[in-house]
Amino acid sequence: MLVAGCAVPAAQTPASAAAQDTIEIVTSSGVHAFSVELATTEAERARGLMFRKSLPEGHGMLFDFQTDQPVQFWMRNTYISLDMIFIRGDGRVLNIAQNTTPLSDALIPSAGPVRGVLEVIAGTARKYHIAPGDRVTGSFFGKH
Repeated sequence: MLVAGCAVPAAQTPASAAAQDTIEIVTSSGVHAFSVELATTEAERARGLMFRKSLPEGHGMLFDFQTDQPVQFWMRNTYISLDMIFIRGDGRVLNIAQNTTPLSDALIPSAGPVRGVLEVIAGTARKYHIAPGDRVTGSFFGKH
């Protein structure tokens, strides 16, 4: 299992992921677009959203693990509560961890193999009725 969000020295300043994209999630309440930073390298995945004090609504970070695999995340050095949306390689939402606890070292598992994880501000999944089985399009999930 991979653990994203590894320890980074506290003196390090937040940095943005190298690339950005737009993804859409098709839910029972409609299609919802998100502007995402792509975390595709080991360093980008390890840093994630650590040290950030805010995250605008409609924005997030999309972690790409290239192949479906079980992963775990933690909230070390992450100051804002997040919803973590675990996405299979076929673009379907597998699991959602809602309202994660800031600065926690507790592991948050994917509950099965996933290709990617979308981190968005806490409350987003509830607000847009995002649920397991919903379809994600864009970026490395393809345009359907």
